[in-house]
Amino acid sequence: MTSPARTLTILVVLGFVAFLLWSTLAAQRVECAVTVEFRGERRTATASAASEDEAVEQAQTAACGPMTEGMDASIACSRVAPIARQCRTL
Repeated sequence: MTSPARTLTILVVLGFVAFLLWSTLAAQRVECAVTVEFRGERRTATASAASEDEAVEQAQTAACGPMTEGMDASIACSRVAPIARQCRTL
């Protein structure tokens, strides 16, 4: 590959990566930290999303992950009300 072609390829790849980062991060408008207690265990997780409800749901899913085994426990944990919730706008 010639030098100008190589430079153009690198610039196109970098532009694509920059676009992916921008489009992913631009959608993240709210960040929430959620603490969940399930079956005597307590976990806190943080997530960001376009809305507060989505961020809380994702944070709760992340907090429940290490505390559950199987789909039944995962669903049960996701339905438990968080014991703490703190959100901020990004």
